[in-house]
Amino acid sequence: MANPEAERHHSRTRQAARPPARPPIRARVPLRKLLLVASVAGGIQFGWALQLSLLTPYVQQLGIPHVWASVIWLCGPLSGLLVQPLVGHMSDRCTSRFGRRRPFILAGAVSIVFSVLIIGHSADIGWLLGDRGDVRPRAVVVFVFGFWILDVANNMTQGPCRALLADLTGKDHRRNRVANAYFSLFMAIGNILGYATGSYSGWYKILRFTFTPACNISCANLKSAFILDIGFIAITTYASISAAQELPLGSSDRACVEEGPGHSGDAQEAFLWELFGTFRYFSSSIWIILSVTALTWIGWFPFLLFDTDWMGREIYGGKPNEGLIYDTGVRMGALGLMLNSVVLGITSVLMEKLCSKRGAGFVWGISNIIMAVCFLALLVVTYVAKSIGFLGHGLPPDGIVIAALTIFTILGFPLAITYSVPYALISSRIESLGLGQGLSMGVLNLAIVIPQVVVSLGSGPWDQLFGGGNSPAFAVGAAAGLASGLIALLAIPRSSAQKPRSVT
Repeated sequence: MANPEAERHHSRTRQAARPPARPPIRARVPLRKLLLVASVAGGIQFGWALQLSLLTPYVQQLGIPHVWASVIWLCGPLSGLLVQPLVGHMSDRCTSRFGRRRPFILAGAVSIVFSVLIIGHSADIGWLLGDRGDVRPRAVVVFVFGFWILDVANNMTQGPCRALLADLTGKDHRRNRVANAYFSLFMAIGNILGYATGSYSGWYKILRFTFTPACNISCANLKSAFILDIGFIAITTYASISAAQELPLGSSDRACVEEGPGHSGDAQEAFLWELFGTFRYFSSSIWIILSVTALTWIGWFPFLLFDTDWMGREIYGGKPNEGLIYDTGVRMGALGLMLNSVVLGITSVLMEKLCSKRGAGFVWGISNIIMAVCFLALLVVTYVAKSIGFLGHGLPPDGIVIAALTIFTILGFPLAITYSVPYALISSRIESLGLGQGLSMGVLNLAIVIPQVVVSLGSGPWDQLFGGGNSPAFAVGAAAGLASGLIALLAIPRSSAQKPRSVT
């Protein structure tokens, strides 16, 4: 006859020996659901499009010199350096009954709404605090505060979004590429709507309450655009978190907690150990992907910082707060970015076929070389515009504007690759290390934000060293794009099925 006490002891022993519960993942998530989950990227990118096209000109209109405008953007990569890996680590271990990723996506979306309200009303708040004249230091402080919150919120949201798609696709690498292509597609949709909103100059007539004594026409249009962004991000966030239907990590109903892999302990120590300690286990292919990513973003970040400012200054010959020519150029730059996003969306739809046929490394390499050629073309257009001699004497010739818009449009192809391929490559290669997908996205983010810190600190003084303008930074971007393209072509194998070695 069995001993009941011994049986209970053996039962407890078996339960204690079980590995930590993993979130149940469906074998094949419908593509329709992946599409809805990825839709939140549209809301996030709508705000990013406004940020990239309007905020560099706007901060100069508040009185910040061009040489220091890039330093304002330093908050984004600095926050991303810590926030996205930490949030990824926390979401990997979140035991909320709402799932691992969705609480962070929702919290990030709410923070984005809060931050854009601050940015849009920074001039009004500065006015209430005593700002007068062309230089408005109080408005700048409010703007920078809102800008920091916005970048923290963006980093808080994007990592869990990518990780959620990786959770849903599991080890199906083809489906993972499709999910990242969907994410890139919605980024394109958000870009198109955001840049179209930024290029329209009549929002202050529709939302008349945005025009105030402290907020001129350009400011009122910016404020109106961010109000529209709030509605769009609310819709896409709801669609995404409703479609995900995550199951809790384990059976506990506790809030989000952090535990080390297989045991509980100090969360911050576990986070730092996992983030930096696992670097020694990376295979050479992972280091190559991270290196190409870093060079790629050294190429992209100067353009993303100064694209509309370049159009307003070097093509239209205007200056902030000096007439309407600069504002006209900025809006034309936003139109070019909208066309860029159309190509980005088309490329995203074709992404899986391109990578399946030619290999992800080959597609990435060719796209980065195209990026480098386009940046060189921007330098040529700048030189031609200065040589003609119209700057300061009227609007530019149609041929110059068309050439600039064409370059902006072509850049949509390599930008789509940048938004998709590195994430799919790193996700497929890093999973056997035992890291969660959230922390994996954070590791890749380090290769993005560190170059952005370098560019933010160096592009303004670098441009000033060569007489001002944006061309010197574009030249550095072209060199970095060419180098990253050649490395991707020569060092990343065409097959994406290669596995990294395991930690164990």
